Amino acid sequence: MTEFWIMILLATLAGAAMPLGGLVASVERIRPKWLEQEFRHSVIAFGGGILLSAVALVLVPDGMERLSVVPVVLCFTAGGVAFLGVDVLLSRSQSSASNLVAMLTDFIPEALALGAGFASGDSTGYLLALLIAFQNLPEGFNAYREMIAGSPGQSSRKILLLMLCLVPLGPLSTLLGYYVLAPYPAVVGGHHAVCRGWDSVSHL
Repeated sequence: MTEFWIMILLATLAGAAMPLGGLVASVERIRPKWLEQEFRHSVIAFGGGILLSAVALVLVPDGMERLSVVPVVLCFTAGGVAFLGVDVLLSRSQSSASNLVAMLTDFIPEALALGAGFASGDSTGYLLALLIAFQNLPEGFNAYREMIAGSPGQSSRKILLLMLCLVPLGPLSTLLGYYVLAPYPAVVGGHHAVCRGWDSVSHL
């Protein structure tokens, strides 16, 4: 299998963590309150810890290889401020799909970064795919819980099918990053820094 198809496979598997998280949330026998809370909090803490470690040790330094310190700091800050703005809008909307929207606003930019990373020969592509999967699993879990609670008439099967239909956004975004972003190293570096700022604030 060529590296290109490995990239597509990784993006697909990372996206598949969304419906997998929803599927876990839909299993009735693990729905007692104490187990539900323990699972959700443990996975979020584990995934968030890994993500923040990667931000500090891998992904921000990777962006700094393409840009100087000041643009990286500005892009990082812009990502954090953008997340705060989206978070405020989602909180005010009181929508039953706010967690789903938040999950996609994480997933799509990171899939773009995955494609750009593979195109430029970065060694962080495999790590980034793993981090996306770890992030999507608890977010898929929470998105399912929110949608099933906020839409009493909505069936579990329909919600899981919707989440399954979102999986192809991963490979499509990865292809966009691979073919469109990769020829512009400065844009890739700025994009990495913005994503890392977004992720850092979202997991605090």
